[in-house]
Amino acid sequence: MAGVSGDGAEKPSESGRTRRRRVAVAERPRPRLDLAAVFGLGVGGWNWSIAVTAALAMAVTFGLGTYLFSPASGVVAALGSFTVLYERTTPYMHRARALAMIGLGFVGSIVLGSLTGAINLWLAAVTVGVVAAVATWVCQSLRIAKPAAFMFILVCAIATVIPGGPQTALIHAGLAAGGATVGWLGGMAGAVLRRRGPEERAVSAAFRELSELLAAVGTRGQDHAQHEASVAVAEAWRLVLLAQVRGYRDTPHAARLRALLRWVSDIQLTATDVALARHEELDPRVPAFAARLADAVARPDLAPDPADLDELRKGHRPRSLMGRLYNGLARAAQTERRPEHDPEQGPGTPLEDQRRPGLLESLRSGLRGDSLIRATALRMGITVAAAGLLGLALDVDRFYWISITAASVLQGGNVVVTMNRAVQRGVGTLVGVVLAVAILSQHLPLVALIPLAAALQGTAQLLISRNFLYASVILTPMALILAHTANPTPIEQLAQTRVEDSILGALVGLLGALLLWRRASAMQLPQAITETLERSRTAIGAVLDPDVRITPERRYRLRRDLRATLLSLRGIYESAIGDVPRAKHTRPLWPVVVATQRVGFQALAALARDQAPPASHITGQRINIAFSELVSAFRERRVPRLGALPSLPEYPRLPLEVRALSAAMRTAVAEDARAATAERQERERREQLRAQRETDADL
Repeated sequence: MAGVSGDGAEKPSESGRTRRRRVAVAERPRPRLDLAAVFGLGVGGWNWSIAVTAALAMAVTFGLGTYLFSPASGVVAALGSFTVLYERTTPYMHRARALAMIGLGFVGSIVLGSLTGAINLWLAAVTVGVVAAVATWVCQSLRIAKPAAFMFILVCAIATVIPGGPQTALIHAGLAAGGATVGWLGGMAGAVLRRRGPEERAVSAAFRELSELLAAVGTRGQDHAQHEASVAVAEAWRLVLLAQVRGYRDTPHAARLRALLRWVSDIQLTATDVALARHEELDPRVPAFAARLADAVARPDLAPDPADLDELRKGHRPRSLMGRLYNGLARAAQTERRPEHDPEQGPGTPLEDQRRPGLLESLRSGLRGDSLIRATALRMGITVAAAGLLGLALDVDRFYWISITAASVLQGGNVVVTMNRAVQRGVGTLVGVVLAVAILSQHLPLVALIPLAAALQGTAQLLISRNFLYASVILTPMALILAHTANPTPIEQLAQTRVEDSILGALVGLLGALLLWRRASAMQLPQAITETLERSRTAIGAVLDPDVRITPERRYRLRRDLRATLLSLRGIYESAIGDVPRAKHTRPLWPVVVATQRVGFQALAALARDQAPPASHITGQRINIAFSELVSAFRERRVPRLGALPSLPEYPRLPLEVRALSAAMRTAVAEDARAATAERQERERREQLRAQRETDADL
């Protein structure tokens, strides 16, 4: 079989005809429930900055509240300080407003918990569930990253049992606001040292993922690397857009960062095109060059010399795939070597988008019937409320621990991850309770407990992104120290109830994941595939249309919407594949998902070429008909009937990927037919056995 030449073109076969091969499909994601998933450390670094700031915020609020008022007041203030855990990657101007709103949310949650807890505990349990649902909806709609809704649930639940009556609600609100203020200061502290650090780190991360994609070319992991690079580029766009505030967006620094963002976005699409056209790995110097670009986003002195690519560029035509890749890398290096954008070249190319979607628009989108957010919020709210009510029905003193544990387990997102978290929470709590008993049995004074709780908070934040089990081991004694300080209880009773409540809460959370909207992701997957195909058709149609010139604004919107749909498709599949037992119907769709993504990335790559020639009307119509047939066939669960596809010299891979998608759909339809036949035969067998048992009983 023919190979691929150095510039990405297909090699002719011995007969003289060009033959193309398709790159092997990446291995399907496999969520697991095993020892490695429960005890192993996840990938990623250690976030020391958030660990230190979280520990300091806890020490300051817990200590000052206790010293100035009372231990219970110190606990309320410490709950407000959890604000510091949010918005850790966003630009500081946006972070200032977002943290203020999150702080207000904490104050409201604490006041609601305090009021309802003083009035009626049954009402308090329902209130915690309502807060869980609303916080989940708001956090997911506004893309507030983890810990997302969990901390709102935690502070509301703990506030329900803090001593005091309705008259103390205003006092608790003031204490929580003071703690939130300290958390706000901790979250904004980094602006003193590196004001533009968040957006620079985002662009740097995009270049780093680009390097990983280039290293994965020619391997089976390139589909996964392609997805991760797209996620990083999309996140960089979001954060750089958030940073475009008045007074900064016209500065040379902002213009330089926008230029780098455009380069990494375009190079990533070219690299995706290269990955689909090649069957051998790139020269190691290519991904190494991209890695050096990542290091130089904030340090122009580290920028690589474009001449380092001269040897690799020899023999490649400028318009070939490899030629475009090398030219993009070289021009990005030239941009990085300048500390700032040259003012003589104007203010720099603006980003054709609003800084962020409207608040009400984002919230409304989370309530749509086709949104997973609504199902997730309802599942969280109902499960958390049911957990609290069950605890009260069983006469559990600290019912709120059941609600908190159920909420933490449901953070997993799908059944497999939820089962992992349930096991991790149970094991982590058992070990953590032993540690808490050892600490509290020493009857340490508050002057020792306060820094100890702060150290535990910091350590937990260091571990939580790597493994939930180890974080639970540390979070449990920290939470018990706060609970014991706010409402002193015999240590043995506190430990026993904590273990029982955690096990019960984990079981309730697991039941909620199994019983409530378990198939939401699997049911959304077909719609996500067809929506991706529709957006790909729109993008390709715009590129091929000979009568309409794509404006920069429309080109950007097409790229933005298609990229968002591609990322959503992958996210929905990864969620659906972990929803058992329905996952057995989702697994065969992996080749369809990959093929759909590849077609979508081909459309994105076509949009990235500003001067690509359009096609004829007939060619555009034939491509449009092919996409329409694919969409109709998938909706109707039948084999697509594609005719001969036109050749596209400027986009040679697109017809190949469209045919590959048709073949993947044909296989999926066959799998569905086999599964339906097997299910029907099994049903008939059960009916025969039932009939035989009834006959035997009559005899």
